[in-house]
Amino acid sequence: QVQLVESGGGLVQPGGSLRLSCAASGSIVSIDTMAWYRQTPGEQRELVATITPRGSADYAEFVKARFTISRDDAKNTVYLQMNSLKPEDTAVYYCNVVVRRLGRYYYYWGQGSQVTVSS
Repeated sequence: QVQLVESGGGLVQPGGSLRLSCAASGSIVSIDTMAWYRQTPGEQRELVATITPRGSADYAEFVKARFTISRDDAKNTVYLQMNSLKPEDTAVYYCNVVVRRLGRYYYYWGQGSQVTVSS
C-alpha cells in the first residue's frame, strides 16, 4: 500500500557529509512519526532519530550534534542530514514511516541505503 524509496547513500570520507532522503508514495492518507534506523552486520537494527508530525525530533546519543532529521509533509519525505561522519557510522540506513489510516497505525520500511565512511 505504501512504498518508501530511499536515496542519498554512498561512500564518504571521515568528516564528510551525506543527506539521506526517503519518499513515501501510495495509500498514505496521513503520516505520523518518521524515523531513521541503521544496522551493521551482526548487530540489531538501532534507532538513529525520530521526528513527530509536530516536528519534534529525538536522536540517539551517538549522533547528537552531528545528524539532523527533518520532514517535508507536502512531499511525504523525511531527510537525514549527516555531518561529521565517522567510520563507525558505516551501516545500512533504513527509513521508517508510520501511516495513520482509519484510526490504525501501519509501519513501513525503506529498502535501505548503504552509507560507508572510509578514507
